[in-house]
Amino acid sequence: MWTVVYVAQSIEERDKIQKALCEQGVLVKIKKIGKKNDDNGLYEILVPQTEVDDAYIILTSIIY
Repeated sequence: MWTVVYVAQSIEERDKIQKALCEQGVLVKIKKIGKKNDDNGLYEILVPQTEVDDAYIILTSIIY
């Protein structure tokens, strides 16, 4: 089961978070929220339920 761990507000933020999670071996899925053909908008960052704790540790190190 996939769980949302963050909602990115730009493509740049999405890419930064996805890269950081992937570099640490966390599986990542991205889901666009809103219009599919619009580059602007929100992006859900999802990880498997079993990797949520690891993802939060990584997120806190790059966000704060």
